[in-house]
This record gives sequence, C-alpha cells and structure tokens, in this order.
Amino acid sequence: MINKIYETIMNYQTDIEQEQRDKEEMLSFIRRNPDALSRKNLTGHFSASSWIVNKDHTKVLMVFHNIYKSFSWTGGHNDGEEDFLEVAKKEAREETGIQDLKLIYDGIFSLESLTVDGHMKNGKYVPSHLHFNLTYLFEADERDPLTIKADENSAVMWIPLNELDKKVNEIWMKQWIYSKLIHKLSKLDMKINSLN
Repeated sequence: MINKIYETIMNYQTDIEQEQRDKEEMLSFIRRNPDALSRKNLTGHFSASSWIVNKDHTKVLMVFHNIYKSFSWTGGHNDGEEDFLEVAKKEAREETGIQDLKLIYDGIFSLESLTVDGHMKNGKYVPSHLHFNLTYLFEADERDPLTIKADENSAVMWIPLNELDKKVNEIWMKQWIYSKLIHKLSKLDMKINSLN
C-alpha cells in the first residue's frame, strides 16, 4: 500500500520549488513512518484536498472551516486509505453537498506540506502537526445545491478567483497555496485553449 503512494509521489513532476521541497519531505516521511497514512501518527500524516472550479474556471468552491476560521478548500485525512483521489472526492461531497464532480486534470494537480496548529476537536486536544497533502482538480456546476457539514464548516460558497484574497484569513494559504493553484489553473487553461 505505502509503496504505491511512494511511487505516485515520486513520479509527480513539478518545476515549483515549494512542491519540489515538499515532495522530498513527503518521500522522506514515508520512508521513516510506516503509519504515514494514519492520523495516529501525531507528527504528521497524509491528507487529500480538492480545488473545485466552476465550468468557466472563474470561481472556486470553498467552505468556511470552523477550526481555521477561514474559507478554505475541501479535504481531509486519508485514515489508512491509499486512494487519494477517492478521499478528495468523498471529502468534497461531504463538505459541500456537491455530488457531480468532474476530474479535469489526470493525477495529482498539486502537492504541499501544510502546518496544522494545535486545536480542540470533539472535546479532545489535537497537537500541532503536518499534513502531507495531495490536491486534485475538479469542475462542478455552480447551480447544483450546496449543503454545509455543520461539524466542520459553517458556510459553502462559490468565490470568484479574483476575490479570494478578501475571503481567506489564512495568510500563508492565500499567498503560497491558493495563489499557486490559481496560477496552475491559468497555465492549464492556456494550454487547453492553445490545442483548440
């Protein structure tokens, strides 16, 4: 199981320094931690996220995360599951209510090592740790009904990409991750348009 994930990450190609460095750390973490997919590893563990855009790629679907007190992408822990894409889809559906998700980039769209501050969850303290995250790119219809997952978020909404900085309170996520995803989406769109 862990060998397949290791190979998938090893084969991921990127020219972004943040992703290159985080990729090295992920591979090193897997080599040292056979429980890398389980949140029982309190130092860090793997997670999967979704970057969900509307059909014309001008908006992103985000949730207001109760712990982070900010709008954020959808995602969650692998909890031993080796199919990262399925984890990303499951979490997106649970957190937004959107059921029809179309994968528009084959494979990992982005990877990142994310810091998670210590917090209370279900009445229990969770120590600060790392999320080694793989992100997948989806498209969805913004007319589909949305629902919140009350134990995790308090709002779900389509946010115009050019207004994201007004909705996201996590400065590091805004500057390093979401801006990267917007840039990667723009490059992908240009590539697709040049082929048509």
